[in-house]
Amino acid sequence: MESLSEVLKYVPQQTLRMNPDEAFQQLMAHPAVQNFIHKNGPFEPTELRMSMNRLYQFKKEYDHCSACPGLDQCPNDFEGHYTKLSVQSVHGQKVIVDQKVACKKMRSKQSQDLIKQRIRSFYVDEKALQTGYSSKEIYQRDMERSESVERLLEYIVTTKKNGLQPKGLYLAGSFGTGKTFLMCYMLHELAKDGLSGVIIYMPDFVEDLKAMIHEPGKLKETIELLKSTDLLVFDDMGAENLNPWVRDHVLGTILNYRMNRKPTFFTSNYDLDAMEKHLSFTDKEGDNDSKGRRLMERIRYYVEVISVNGKNQREHK
Repeated sequence: MESLSEVLKYVPQQTLRMNPDEAFQQLMAHPAVQNFIHKNGPFEPTELRMSMNRLYQFKKEYDHCSACPGLDQCPNDFEGHYTKLSVQSVHGQKVIVDQKVACKKMRSKQSQDLIKQRIRSFYVDEKALQTGYSSKEIYQRDMERSESVERLLEYIVTTKKNGLQPKGLYLAGSFGTGKTFLMCYMLHELAKDGLSGVIIYMPDFVEDLKAMIHEPGKLKETIELLKSTDLLVFDDMGAENLNPWVRDHVLGTILNYRMNRKPTFFTSNYDLDAMEKHLSFTDKEGDNDSKGRRLMERIRYYVEVISVNGKNQREHK
């Protein structure tokens, strides 16, 4: 059992200027302490005095949280946490027990951090992935694309309810209509349900892959990541400068593995037929229709095409 002098070392100097009884009465008069006593009492005075340090910490952090300056400036001893009190019975006496509990702001931050950990991006603006939006905001950004947004939201709801779908989505549309933004929104929403995701900006990624040919360890690690992630998005497909090795041995390997396992998603300015023509041509080989058709077999039948109409959002910034 702590002596009152030991307890009072937790109390600030201005309170220590009072005699112990005044300090105790002031603490007992605090609304949060009174509420705790009302819900968990009655208590013997000795039971309360034994836990005076816990009650004072509870009161101090209650006051801090009531005037919360934000998580970055949290004045509590354990940032983003407050003291929660409960009561246990020990040998017929009530003992007040304290524990540190994460506040709403900290829980929100932890949730966002977990979402970020579940999503990887290659050359895509991180801001688009880290910002949460409501479905209303998604609609209101451009009403011309409302049909495509509605279908995307249906896909998200179905995935949350039933798990990974057999098909991904292929968002086709002109420049700046928000295809990448919609894919980032989808990844963010599904990461809340524990699904991992990767989004790749294809033009830069393909150039990086060409350099990886001399780093087999890094190349293998990257391919395995893209094969295994729950949700894989190839962003701006068709804008890259392909060579036969990237097309046949990297993209072909990834898409061949993911067929019938996990959904793959695409954004492009091309429709499926134009994409097939794009995949059939490389600077090294020229046109090779059979190679392009072979890769498209792993795309065409494993996606639902959504046409994304609307204004060029980049022109309206």
